[in-house]
Amino acid sequence: MREASTPAPPATEAPGAAGRPPGEEPRSYGHWIGGAWQPSARGHYPVTDPATELPVGRAPEGGAEEIDAAVRAARAAQQEWAAAPARERSRVLERIADLIEERGPALLPLLQAETGATRAVARGMQLPTAAERFRRYARGALESDTVPLAPRPVAASALAPGGLIGAAAVRRPMGVVGCITSYNFPVVNLAGKVAPALAMGNAVVCKPAPQDPLSCLELGPLLKEAGLPDGLYNVVTGSGPGPGEALVAHPDVDMISFTGSTAVGKKIAERAGRDMKRTLMELGGKGAALVLDDADDRIRQAALTAIASTWTFHSGQICTAPTRALVHRSHHDAFVTELARYASALTVGDPRDKRTVVGPLISAAQRERVEAHIAQARREGATVRAGGQRPAQPATGYYVAPTLLTDVTPEMTVAREELFGPVVVVLPFEDDEEAVRLANSTPYGLHDYVFGGDTGRAWRLAGRLRSGNVGINTVQRHPETPFGGFKESGIGRDGGSFGLHAYSELQSIVWPS
Repeated sequence: MREASTPAPPATEAPGAAGRPPGEEPRSYGHWIGGAWQPSARGHYPVTDPATELPVGRAPEGGAEEIDAAVRAARAAQQEWAAAPARERSRVLERIADLIEERGPALLPLLQAETGATRAVARGMQLPTAAERFRRYARGALESDTVPLAPRPVAASALAPGGLIGAAAVRRPMGVVGCITSYNFPVVNLAGKVAPALAMGNAVVCKPAPQDPLSCLELGPLLKEAGLPDGLYNVVTGSGPGPGEALVAHPDVDMISFTGSTAVGKKIAERAGRDMKRTLMELGGKGAALVLDDADDRIRQAALTAIASTWTFHSGQICTAPTRALVHRSHHDAFVTELARYASALTVGDPRDKRTVVGPLISAAQRERVEAHIAQARREGATVRAGGQRPAQPATGYYVAPTLLTDVTPEMTVAREELFGPVVVVLPFEDDEEAVRLANSTPYGLHDYVFGGDTGRAWRLAGRLRSGNVGINTVQRHPETPFGGFKESGIGRDGGSFGLHAYSELQSIVWPS
């Protein structure tokens, strides 16, 4: 495996920083292809700070030509990387984790500026989680890729003589993996794809979300400095769907790993299916939090805090958010009062201010989409118990106040569709049968929650929920569990060792003993 050198990027294409001196023009980036900055023949587009509405930097416009160059670079590098000793791959991934931790404070202002994440989310959940994912798959690279199977006596046939036949199932790299990521956690989401893919011996071509790709581009030189050979990590950006469509359609891409909306995921799956590309799809969610009749004060408080995380955790821009509160009628009125009080007390504002709890949405378009859903809910008869409008302050930025809707019916759009904003709907239920029916009434099935005093009962209810993930009395995650969805929430699983499985093909090998 060849070691990568680290030449300085051209001045006109160098990475920028959110804290540039006043009056200095936002810096323009190039694509990261084959271990070097590549100029953008198509020009650039602005990346905007959703809190200030000011430009953060200029990302390169890419198309089919840039995708082709990136795929060719990945294909040229992949086989040598796959053949490298597992300990060498592990060493490089461990070094990447070290550098992310080391450079995190310098990268944080840019990441926060392009995502609009609050200080708590940016400092605690963005870069540290990305580093941990690379560190986890540094260990993963050392996991055995072989499943031995017990020898079996096999009778003679027209094919071959009989005898004792040995066998093993071996995980092999996919080859070139196209990674298309979402805007809410750009570096974390990318790390969750790139790290296990590299650990298994693949090369990657990444297409970040157009709203905040700059931090993903910044990873290029960092991964190179860590010793990752040229061509294994490539990033092509663009303001429209062209680069992503070209990546999915490219004949030399073996797998597409996508995180984003169900609507886009369906289009990707349809196009990828023409070439039988493997896919991993983490799509939309409409999480239900069931608050059962036997929930005591402590558990009700845990449920309240969990549901309120829809407002406080990246302004509801997270697919696992418990956006539907399904509350037993005996608790409903008191619970709604507590939720409304909670929402009204949250501080909305500049995400750089340590007092801020709720920051902006990613763009004006996303704010308008969320506002349109709230307006439609009003027309359909829902009651706004908190929020429902733009806050008076700050004067700039794409803010929506934490919103609580009651008198919602299961047929309403706000009860069925993913809004990706700080909006919670409350629906009452009478018994477990109705709770399960309501929870399963959307096209989604990514992450649900059950809050109740009898955990055995909660376990049984979890088994009836058509959801890939269920939390009992918590919204906490376990890093080794398989993550993915039922129904229209996706296909496949990653996380822990399951991530290694996701980015590999199984090959069966048999031999006469």
